[in-house]
Amino acid sequence: MEKITKTDAEWRAELDDLAYKVTRKHGTERAGTHEDFPKDPGTYNCVCCGLPVFDQEHKFDSGTGWPSFWQPAEDENVGISEDRKFFMKRTEVHCARCEAHLGHVFPDGPEPTGLRYCINGVALDFAPKAE
Repeated sequence: MEKITKTDAEWRAELDDLAYKVTRKHGTERAGTHEDFPKDPGTYNCVCCGLPVFDQEHKFDSGTGWPSFWQPAEDENVGISEDRKFFMKRTEVHCARCEAHLGHVFPDGPEPTGLRYCINGVALDFAPKAE
């Protein structure tokens, strides 16, 4: 996959303030701010580069206030790295193409994976499935 790299100024010009803070500066949006995504079939794409990162079929209500998925749309479309901010050890999830911070993954999700990808809604752009 060809990587997308842009300057900080280019990302800032393309994204709104919250999307920039979350995706480029590893921020987190307040819980409950993006649970209004459609329930229709579709794909959740990276807001920065449009890469499909999660699918509606894998979404579940975790009760956390953030969109949650039990697996990525395609494993190669997301990457993970260790996050040791705030005196915690977590696993960060990012877009494999543009390195946008998407959220974190935890080992307390439903079967079949047992994973909970806890994703910032502002990092996603929903695309309905074409009919």
